[in-house]
Amino acid sequence: MGGSTEVLNHKQVEDRIQRIAWQIYEEFHNEKEVVLAGIADRGFYLAQKLYEHLQEIADIEIRISKLSFDKDHPLDTEYQMEPAMDLNDRNIVLVDDVLKSGGTLIYGVRYFLDYPIKAMKTVVLVDRNHKRYPVKADFKGLSLSTSMQEHVNVQIEEAPYSVRVS
Repeated sequence: MGGSTEVLNHKQVEDRIQRIAWQIYEEFHNEKEVVLAGIADRGFYLAQKLYEHLQEIADIEIRISKLSFDKDHPLDTEYQMEPAMDLNDRNIVLVDDVLKSGGTLIYGVRYFLDYPIKAMKTVVLVDRNHKRYPVKADFKGLSLSTSMQEHVNVQIEEAPYSVRVS
């Protein structure tokens, strides 16, 4: 990939996912259930990886779902959560790959405002520190200072995983 710099290699991505899984478990270890809601598409891939790690370490029920909406027109979109599930009194962990302006994450949070959830935490693999909205990642793999013109590419669909900046 010309003109890009790898900031996390496969092992580093895996290590950070495992660390985030432990943080989620530590946060919710006294609960019966946690719902991982991955924002389509790469947020859901990250949620799947977290789910795999949590299955190995956690003695609580972990459920996973994909949250889809039009990120370019979030106010005019129909949100879909697949599989659909009862969210009342649930602990939600909203997962996305990169936090840039905070728009995607805050519109993801918006979906859950219609439900009386128990608690919500947010996870991103990379926090770019360019927030336009008052949203933060409770758990993050890497804080990365970049210019607005730079692009962060998270390759997590299949191995080898990587995070590159171009």
